[in-house]
Amino acid sequence: MTVKVLIVDDSGFFRRRLTEIISSDPLIEVIGSANNGKEAIEQARLLKPDVITMDIEMPVMDGIEATKQIMRSNPTSILMFSSLTYDGATATLNALEAGAADFLPKRFEDISNQREEAVKLLTSRIKTLGRGKQLTMQARAPVAGTATNTIKKETVTTRGPAIRSFDSSTVELVAIGTSTGGPVALQTVLTTIPADFKAPIIIIQHMPPKFTEAFANRLDKICKINVREAKQGEKLVAGVALIAPGGMQLDVVKKGRELTVNIKESLPSQNYKPCVDATFESIAVATGAKALGIILTGMGADGREGCRRMKQTGAKIWAQDEETSLIYGMPAAVAQANLADQILPLATVAKLLAG
Repeated sequence: MTVKVLIVDDSGFFRRRLTEIISSDPLIEVIGSANNGKEAIEQARLLKPDVITMDIEMPVMDGIEATKQIMRSNPTSILMFSSLTYDGATATLNALEAGAADFLPKRFEDISNQREEAVKLLTSRIKTLGRGKQLTMQARAPVAGTATNTIKKETVTTRGPAIRSFDSSTVELVAIGTSTGGPVALQTVLTTIPADFKAPIIIIQHMPPKFTEAFANRLDKICKINVREAKQGEKLVAGVALIAPGGMQLDVVKKGRELTVNIKESLPSQNYKPCVDATFESIAVATGAKALGIILTGMGADGREGCRRMKQTGAKIWAQDEETSLIYGMPAAVAQANLADQILPLATVAKLLAG
């Protein structure tokens, strides 16, 4: 069964090239296009696509407003295209809060030259979004003042003895890894954590450069704890959440009694920048059993091997459940490898961390 796609962009060139690229995959069918947000709303209603690729800046109605209205009337998996700038990152985060499922950088040179890696990334992302169970999701209330988003109906699914509470003073570090769906999931979790949280927090969110800085600044404004992008050599402090910089790798290092971060360039073999596996493996060495690893929604299996190393040292691992994951890839990989001590709905993760 093919994935049906609606392309929305005010550039005729971009629409044509996307159509050519997407149509080269026999499992994807372009069923229509629109050159502004208003047209996108009408086309989504008439054509009922599985996936919509959406530009942000367009005349008549921009992609963010169009996303809000589509998610209210015809919930659909929306893939945003964004410029790799701080302003572009801010707009993309607004789109994700409005209900978009994921985003990709808008690089005209990749589209023009039809680079193999870019084509593979685009088509695989569309197929994953289109074949997922997002279209069965029910609309939920906005998170912390954000616009309406979508998430699967929440059910309580746990593994192991149900935990009633979590004491942040019992661990040296809480580490969270996530990808697609992560920005909204992290916002749900972090906004519940009290200012007197007793442990430091490290966050690995798959994002490009500039996006993590904008994301950290946004979270810092709405959370009780402090949230910022991690800097080289920075100490981990209780009640402070550090987000690994996009495009780089973050190791946790123990110096005496202090935990610090080491920011470094990625290796050619590392597909994710930042990579959950890499950070979690460093945490296993730095803290041993005195850490809690949490894997939230995301594509792929990044985090599985890092969780394996943490488990070998006695650390605890939580994984988000399928029903509340936008994409049940990363947490599924951890759960299927029998590495999760608890498999929990997102709201339960937030409630437990809040104390």
